[in-house]
Amino acid sequence: MKLTSRKANLFLLLAAVIWGFAFVAQRVGMRYVGPLTFNGVRFALGAAALFPLLMWQRKNRPAASDGGDRSLVLKGGVVAGLVLFMGATLQQYGVVYTTAGKAGFITGLYVVFVPLLGLLVGQKTGRFVWAGALIAASGLYLLSAKGIVGIDPGDGLVLLSALFWAAHVLVIGRLSRRVAPVRLAVTQFTVVSVLSLIGAVLFETIELAALRAAVIPILYAGLLSVAVAYTLQVVAQRRAQPAHAAIILSFESVFAALGGWLVLSEGLSVRALIGCALMLVGILLAQVESGRLKD
Repeated sequence: MKLTSRKANLFLLLAAVIWGFAFVAQRVGMRYVGPLTFNGVRFALGAAALFPLLMWQRKNRPAASDGGDRSLVLKGGVVAGLVLFMGATLQQYGVVYTTAGKAGFITGLYVVFVPLLGLLVGQKTGRFVWAGALIAASGLYLLSAKGIVGIDPGDGLVLLSALFWAAHVLVIGRLSRRVAPVRLAVTQFTVVSVLSLIGAVLFETIELAALRAAVIPILYAGLLSVAVAYTLQVVAQRRAQPAHAAIILSFESVFAALGGWLVLSEGLSVRALIGCALMLVGILLAQVESGRLKD
């Protein structure tokens, strides 16, 4: 099948839908299992689903072009996995105490945090990023603030997770040109799964009956959100314009709010909706400055 720009954009839209509705799966899964158990099984499924693709690539590509030496894949995968583990764990604990829609919009702030964290490594940050950050912060206040200085605990955890998602983007950005993406993905997903399951054994009670009850949200979050959506993004971004890809993927947060409303009957006040709109504007402005919206 020839991948046209139109098909690539449709793939990206599907990825955004999957990721948005994954917040619903994460919320539902917490009714039956703990956050660490959920992530441990979820990322194990994601790694297992990508493993056949990894084997196919090794079989059909010469060794010289398989994405760098194995030592770098292992070291990079461990570092990326540690950062991803922190982001996923904080987010998963956060969604216990907030709505799917709010979690989706707050997670989207990682786009604003990426260029801001880039300041630590000498990257310049322009006026669009600062404007986007201010607008997004205003939106976050309307969405989540309690009084003058308070913020809902769940929203606070998701906000912290967004910092780690941003750090993860920077780590992957440094590794992506040196190692094969699928090998890196399988390695980092495995790291997240192992760390999560160790934590689950130490701090949670793992019951087979609970896992069976949570099988649908776990399968969705593991196979669709981790494996399928990741693959769609990698394939689509080979053909899609960077501007289109950035804009389409930004609407993950909108689909999270839609999923929370349709599936979980979660509502948002007028104030919260205005906050969501401001956060989306801030996210898009940050992408303009970081170059993601430049064709």
